Amino acid sequence: MGIEMEQVMTKAQTLIEALPYIRDFNNKIVVVKYGGSAMLDEKLQESVIKDVVLLKLVGMQPVIVHGGGKEINAWLGKIGKESEFKNGFRVTDAETMEVAEMVLNKVNKQLVQMIEKVGVKAIGISGKDGGLLQVDKKTVDGEDIGFVGDIKCVDSAILEDLLSNDYIPVIAPIGLDENYATYNINADDAACAIASSINAEKLAFLTDTEGVYENPDDPSTLLSILSFAKADELIANGGIGGGMLPKITNCINAVKDGVKRVHILDGRIEHCLLLEFFTKKGIGTAIMKHEDDLYQTER
Repeated sequence: MGIEMEQVMTKAQTLIEALPYIRDFNNKIVVVKYGGSAMLDEKLQESVIKDVVLLKLVGMQPVIVHGGGKEINAWLGKIGKESEFKNGFRVTDAETMEVAEMVLNKVNKQLVQMIEKVGVKAIGISGKDGGLLQVDKKTVDGEDIGFVGDIKCVDSAILEDLLSNDYIPVIAPIGLDENYATYNINADDAACAIASSINAEKLAFLTDTEGVYENPDDPSTLLSILSFAKADELIANGGIGGGMLPKITNCINAVKDGVKRVHILDGRIEHCLLLEFFTKKGIGTAIMKHEDDLYQTER
């Protein structure tokens, strides 16, 4: 068999391997939280968007929730304003909120443009549209950090309408309080709340790490599955801490609220979504209630 024919056969085998996953996840909702380096590198941007479009074209219903923190930092720097954080949350005065909303809406429409360019319909909204994300003011250790929202309600009707009409919703994490004031929302919080509200089958976080490690100082200890019990153990012994702690807490809460599977993936790897969703080995860390909560294709 020639080299060209071997390459063709390898491609065919890859498609066959993906078949049971395409079947099992047909018409299921998958939420992708898009952030980190994958938003800044043009090649990675293209990879992520193509992955999401492919998920759509093989029968899934993808929803994108995006951040934009690094770009917000850059624009604040342009007006001579320094970014300030408390426990990982951006301190957001009125001027910072104005810049954040401008940047997030800019990012939102860029993502829509990229999806449309590949040939699939997308609509970009923020949590202000249709009353999607309703918030209370968030405080950190009792301290007021400005216009930072804590989601109290997700009115998912607008997302259900968009999905039923064959659009990919692209969501900026901005919400309104009861007095219709605008609030910035942590994108991880928004993704978890949205995924829970629409009974997502999967929620995938694109991050700048391979996943969750048994030993944070040893890359060979990457966990492919993180059960609730294992997460509790790692949190107790300090194995999960820093910025990963609130992310894992969010993931666990999302599973408790009905999301079937949460994935933490390295967004710096091209086509990480396809590798996780359509191959038996997968990549990254899958968070589930029990280690044996496996799909039939994984047994």
